Amino acid sequence: MTTIDLNADLGESYGAWTLGDDRSMLELVTSANVACGFHAGDPSGLLATVRQAAAHRVSVGAQVSYPDLRGFGRRDLDLPPADLMADVVYQLGALQGLATASGTRVAYLKPHGALYNRVVHDELQAAAVVEAVLAVDATLPIVGLPDSEIGRLAEAEGLRFVPEAFADRGYRPDGTLVPRGEPGAVLHDPDEIGERMLRLAAEGVVTAIDGTDLPLSAETICVHGDTPGAVRIARAVRDALEASGLTVAAFAVR
Repeated sequence: MTTIDLNADLGESYGAWTLGDDRSMLELVTSANVACGFHAGDPSGLLATVRQAAAHRVSVGAQVSYPDLRGFGRRDLDLPPADLMADVVYQLGALQGLATASGTRVAYLKPHGALYNRVVHDELQAAAVVEAVLAVDATLPIVGLPDSEIGRLAEAEGLRFVPEAFADRGYRPDGTLVPRGEPGAVLHDPDEIGERMLRLAAEGVVTAIDGTDLPLSAETICVHGDTPGAVRIARAVRDALEASGLTVAAFAVR
């Protein structure tokens, strides 16, 4: 591996409530997973984030979710596939409009929260997301967890699938994320996280929650913008990767 992408979930503030530091994160990341209004984000705030991303030449991705503002998209909603497909199309269209108004374009799609975890194993929900991408723009890559249903279905339909690793999340031995609320789910030490991601890039492994080595293939690394200390974490990860000789660059440019 000589090049890797660094992404963050951004645009998650809402009205008078500020979540994360988008401006600082956009100085560090190469791709921005921008909320589309279903789990977070209001139109004026999202437009500001997309404009900042364009100014920093950061690739913009649509972070689509279940319609769950109250639960921040982290509640598993059993939507009929047809409804989920329409919801994803709607969110893509909204962010594409904001991107056009900012002089940029949507470069990829990444599910958020409960939807992200659901499409790892649920073929019907994964197929609905893939169908939405094909209906709107079949050139859009989809970002997700390695060895997932959505990855399999995307590649079967000729879409590019980009496997992702999480800098600030713990892993189970089976490669899934430790559920939020359980011990070890969210990591906070920037130095430890930087070393974990350096080992991922160099050896293709991370340490799972039980202490075992988990083989993990990734083309992009995520730092959650709402994690406390996210800017310090992103800086530690980027510094560690670049110090090792890796180039940190976007996987998709539009």
